[in-house]
Amino acid sequence: MSAVLELVEVHKVYPGTPPVESLRGVTFTVDSGELVAVAGPSGSGKTTLLNLAAGLDRPSSGSVRITGHPVETLDDRQLSGVRAHRLGVVFQQFVLLERLSATENVATGLIYRGVPAAERRQAARAALDRVGLGHRENFPAAHLSGGERQRVAIARALVGRPAVVLADEPTGNLDSVAGQGVVALLHELNADGVTIVVITHDERIAGAMRRRVELRDGVVVHDSGRAS
Repeated sequence: MSAVLELVEVHKVYPGTPPVESLRGVTFTVDSGELVAVAGPSGSGKTTLLNLAAGLDRPSSGSVRITGHPVETLDDRQLSGVRAHRLGVVFQQFVLLERLSATENVATGLIYRGVPAAERRQAARAALDRVGLGHRENFPAAHLSGGERQRVAIARALVGRPAVVLADEPTGNLDSVAGQGVVALLHELNADGVTIVVITHDERIAGAMRRRVELRDGVVVHDSGRAS
């Protein structure tokens, strides 16, 4: 297996009086093919870790490597390229364009790759089929249920076939039935070879993943271990 995400002695300090150290020497590796939960209560550093893993921020010290590319050494243009080609991100709030169809929303995941429009739509339809939503491809996002909207968001993260998908509280805005459906989908996608890291405070969701990394006060206090 190859590492798709590595954090090595990562510290993140936000200025203030006094400064806030959100992460304090975090080290762990995610290998290709894993299904990992990064869990912890509010204030544990999960959001900071997500921003660093997604290349949206840089560490104060230490190294964050996305498929071997150290975030801290890349300029903005290089980092944007890594995000566009190596990462898929699923947001808790879905972040869909309400008036666009499911297909059009998913196709936006390929815009920054310079893929022609016809190819974007074809890939988007295939991604929607993959998450079991092909029959809703022409429905505007505003007309979809919460569970369907999250599946569209997952399809958008998958459409570029990224090395790793980061899912931020993917069931946080769903009822229990829709949430269980999303967890089952994540397992199905992982079984099909998709590497997934779920950021969550929900003990049930964390317990449903194959590996669990637990944060407390900016440090890793438990790691069930890398997949064999």
